[in-house]
Amino acid sequence: MAVSVRDVAVAASVSVGTVSNVLNNPARVSPEMVARVQQAIADLGFVRNDAARQLRAGRSRSIGIVVLDIGNPFFAEVARGAETRAAESGMAVLLSTSDEKPEREAAHLDLFREQRVNGVLVTPAGDDLGRLDALRAAGVPVVLVDREVDDDAFASVSVDDVEGGYLAVAHLLARGRRRIAFVRGPASIRQVADRLEGARRAVAEVPGATLEEVPVPALSVLHGRSAGERLRERAGDDRVDAVFAANDLLAVGVLQAFSVLGRVRVPEEVALIGYDDIDFASATVVPLSSIRQPAHEIGYRAVDLLLRGLDDPAGAYERRVRFRPELVARDSTGG
Repeated sequence: MAVSVRDVAVAASVSVGTVSNVLNNPARVSPEMVARVQQAIADLGFVRNDAARQLRAGRSRSIGIVVLDIGNPFFAEVARGAETRAAESGMAVLLSTSDEKPEREAAHLDLFREQRVNGVLVTPAGDDLGRLDALRAAGVPVVLVDREVDDDAFASVSVDDVEGGYLAVAHLLARGRRRIAFVRGPASIRQVADRLEGARRAVAEVPGATLEEVPVPALSVLHGRSAGERLRERAGDDRVDAVFAANDLLAVGVLQAFSVLGRVRVPEEVALIGYDDIDFASATVVPLSSIRQPAHEIGYRAVDLLLRGLDDPAGAYERRVRFRPELVARDSTGG
């Protein structure tokens, strides 16, 4: 049977109010009384029901996060950055993944609202922001992560993915590549669409260069391998000489498909570049060129924006943070 505040009060020969003050406002109680209550707590093994106390106050000490894919090391690092900032303010992070499915995202958002989280960080799986609007209307702050929208009501921390797509393909073009495939995930994911836009801009600047879209249903190694197998089977003029993958997981899958039996040499026959610069991009069989995003800083700054909004909702502070991507050239594009 759980030990209650009343049990502690009886053991310490004090009132319930005194125990409450020791737990919540110890400055109001004499040091001797604090010592008595703390000894009773230790003797009885009392553990305070912090969740119940927080819910009575109207909010928990937690922040909800919904990312596209927690299996992607990029989003794992974003979550780590968010957790670092939350811990500095005595808050916990509740992490969930939508698996790039709007319906799963919606279910997580509804659950976070029921749990009365202090705020929500979310990487939207689509363009329908109706549930996020409902959260804000209910007084739950929302910060978009790795995504920016035109609505000024939403704070956001993002990366210029149009520039990132441009940097990736401009790098391939500078290496003399002209027949480029873009292995992309679902078009409903805004980051993918932005990277495609940047890639098109780069190709438009070079006469004779082409960009072919190779759609896949998800941003995973498995689907990257499937796309790589399709590209690998081409011959002659039908074969591309470069691949830009919408993220590093896709790029790793493409590289795996190309490496089977050594049928496609990277970068001699086909140059390959990914996006995110996850930790093991440099450790693949052919070190992978990539577009770097500051994942840890993205998560950290997103929680920082959320906390500022909680402290001063009408305050004059930067509500949109946008980072610039960085090209990291390795062996997969010729160094």
